[in-house]
Amino acid sequence: MAETRRKFDHDLGDGAVRLVRETGKPIAQVARDLGINEGTLGNWVNADKRRRGEADGALSEDERVELARPGQARLLLLRLR
Repeated sequence: MAETRRKFDHDLGDGAVRLVRETGKPIAQVARDLGINEGTLGNWVNADKRRRGEADGALSEDERVELARPGQARLLLLRLR
């Protein structure tokens, strides 16, 4: 049997991420309070961290887009020398 996926609007996601960030509550608790899957909220929080450049050594979303273009990875490595 096929699984149906729930759709969430951006306002709910932004608000949930803001709750985690500003209150310091665990993702699991905020997800339970809002009736959202913990993994979904965790993905939103991680995406927000990447956009803000707060991820631990990971590339930002802009950096990944830039590296996806042909030849950009080589140019980046040349700049780092």
